[in-house]
Amino acid sequence: MITGRHMLAAVASLGLGVALAGCSADKVLTAANTGSTEKAVPDAGVAPVATVAPPPIARMEFAENDFVESDRNRDPFRTFIATFTPPESKRVAQNQRAVILPQHSIDELKLVAIVTGGEYPRAMVVDPSGKGWVLKRGDYVGRPEIVHIGGANGADYQLNWRVDKVRDGDLVFLREDPAQPGIPPATRVVTLHPEQQEKDKID
Repeated sequence: MITGRHMLAAVASLGLGVALAGCSADKVLTAANTGSTEKAVPDAGVAPVATVAPPPIARMEFAENDFVESDRNRDPFRTFIATFTPPESKRVAQNQRAVILPQHSIDELKLVAIVTGGEYPRAMVVDPSGKGWVLKRGDYVGRPEIVHIGGANGADYQLNWRVDKVRDGDLVFLREDPAQPGIPPATRVVTLHPEQQEKDKID
């Protein structure tokens, strides 16, 4: 006959066995988990790759002539803008005034007609191509003369002939130099019939 004491002992033994079984299962699970963290053993058929060190860089020796600029050794920081710009002595001041026939000199123009009636007399000249041009007092005419001032570092500027007078038989041009106010202006007279004047001189 099983008493209560034996029953209690049996239940206690059963609980202890279950607890031990649970511990064993935990240990097995822990062992399985920890086994997955082991390092993989490389396959014996794959050879390890050997690391090759780069060759040493040769030491370069420089002499003083290596830093002198020449055709084969150009300074990478030097600018070439000055090569494409004219030097200071070659600069010509641009003429801001309107000039008639700036491509021809006064000697190339032929005076063919003069109109003196009215307050503003006119004169007509013909260029080498045969085209006529009407001039009046104050007009700038002809190819300019280039004058240099300021020495080696100076600049060039232009001087133009200007119609000063339109008279009955001729046309008077003046050329003034604003940089030389003390020098009288140059004068040029173009006659209407130069061949007649040459004939009168011969006679």
